[in-house]
Amino acid sequence: MNLDKSQVEFIADIKQRVRAAQYEALKAVNVLLINLYWELGKAISEKQKLGWGKAIVPTLSKELQKEFPEMTGFSTTNLWYMVQFYNEYHTDSNLQPMVGEISWTKHLIILSKCKDNQERLFYTIATKKFGWTKDVLTHQVENKTYQKYLLNQTNFDEVLSEKLKNQAYLAVKDHYNFGFLEMSSQHSEYELEQALMKNIKDFLLELGADYSFIGNQYKIYVGEREFKIDLLLFHRKLQSLIAIDLKIGEFEPEYKGKMEFYLSVLNDTVKLPHENPAIGIIICKTKNRTIVEYALKTATLPIGVATYTTTEQLPEAYKALLPATEEISQKLLNLSGI
Repeated sequence: MNLDKSQVEFIADIKQRVRAAQYEALKAVNVLLINLYWELGKAISEKQKLGWGKAIVPTLSKELQKEFPEMTGFSTTNLWYMVQFYNEYHTDSNLQPMVGEISWTKHLIILSKCKDNQERLFYTIATKKFGWTKDVLTHQVENKTYQKYLLNQTNFDEVLSEKLKNQAYLAVKDHYNFGFLEMSSQHSEYELEQALMKNIKDFLLELGADYSFIGNQYKIYVGEREFKIDLLLFHRKLQSLIAIDLKIGEFEPEYKGKMEFYLSVLNDTVKLPHENPAIGIIICKTKNRTIVEYALKTATLPIGVATYTTTEQLPEAYKALLPATEEISQKLLNLSGI
């Protein structure tokens, strides 16, 4: 049967409605399941406080699996996770309302890998808000995205809209681990760029979700002169071109001016009408945070300045740089949109 345009559109609309209903049904089932696990954790926790021994948990596990063979999730290990989940979340006024927002599997990743409730809140909010899969969430936690989010140096507050800046904060980290390159500490900018191109999948994963590669040594033209941007990417959720300038030494203030030039040209000659303004990331071997702060004060286009290492370890200095608890709380509230 040949369908006309209106019939094709009608069928497509019905399919979309079915998908939306399926998604809402899955969300409802997830909330019910998390609530059940919450209540089980609470019940066991309360009995433990009354002096019941640990032996009740494996016994309960066997009875539940025998009574409900079609259901998974009643192993002894999972029941103890439910107890931990309840004990650590029920007194936290920020975490408790979020428990039904993501799946139990993702809660387990956060619960097992994060020991601080503010860190757990960050990954819970980000997973829900940006649709991180289990694998992406695991990578983000292991890659210390929380710490890099808190410390990143950008001018996004001053130059980006409320709608864009929180997503942009997550899209630009303060430090990148290029340990997957397996290259020596002594290398040229060309060698660094070529190594990243040979490991493009790992590079994009290290940058974060939603990046797409456009080109390296991307050519732009101004006044009959040719200029080259080290790397040009596109961020799907931001709907923005991302220009990356690679530097193997310490950050210098003049790098900011060069990046503003690139962004201006991209906005005028490459950016499509429906896209948001281009964003720049200057990735250096090292940086003086005070110099970066002063350099970005006069920037009118969105720029972030980050560092990189070719090892897997986050620099120890990061621990001392983390902001105070109150500032962290405010950043998390801004991220959640509260």
